[in-house]
Amino acid sequence: MSQKLEGKVAYITGASQGIGRATAIALAQEGVHVGLIARQESKLNEVAKEIEQYGVNAEIGIVDVSDLEAVEQTIKNLVSRLGTADILINNAGIAISGNFLETSPEDWRRLFDVNVFGMYHVTRSVLPYMMEQERGDIINISSSSGLKGTAGTSAYSASKFAVQGMSESLMQEVRPYNIRVFTMNPSLVATELPFGEQLDEKNDPKKFIQPEDLAEYMVAQLKLNQRMFIKQSLQWATNPF
Repeated sequence: MSQKLEGKVAYITGASQGIGRATAIALAQEGVHVGLIARQESKLNEVAKEIEQYGVNAEIGIVDVSDLEAVEQTIKNLVSRLGTADILINNAGIAISGNFLETSPEDWRRLFDVNVFGMYHVTRSVLPYMMEQERGDIINISSSSGLKGTAGTSAYSASKFAVQGMSESLMQEVRPYNIRVFTMNPSLVATELPFGEQLDEKNDPKKFIQPEDLAEYMVAQLKLNQRMFIKQSLQWATNPF
């Protein structure tokens, strides 16, 4: 029998747009209270207003996930205003493409600061609460580029490969606390992250995975009976080209 999500609390990073926004809406429709974490206050307020129509509580946390001290304070604030997280969705990330020698050391560091250390900072801040209550779900959004490198994505792929290793180890460490760790690896998703302003007739967004598709999938995973979970999955568009 699947479990109900109603009344649970979820924290979502990168919640102002794309996958994060779609997931916040999908969880709110299930009766989940949501902590929205991102850098853009105006967009977060828009999402919060949108999901409150479903009768759930929404709180925002304005923070750059690469800043550990700021993240720790943001999580403390969310706990006091919303409650301890039952669900953490690490979705915040950036993408920078370019050949190995063309990608600057600054871009490499920024990718790791956000994609790896950002995930580490948020998880480090949330995990003690989950361990204390001995339950929880953590979903880490990685990428198909974290499973197979391709030309022109060396820095981005390296950051996502790091996410894979961190997630695999964390999954094994927290199982005794009844905490599940899911890692998702979507290919191209119709958001600004891979395309920027290039979503046009040539790159028809309808052909690619939609943020709502991934949100629906995450809700289904979270509803799985607590005795099982899918530790890693790969999502592909049927025929995007």
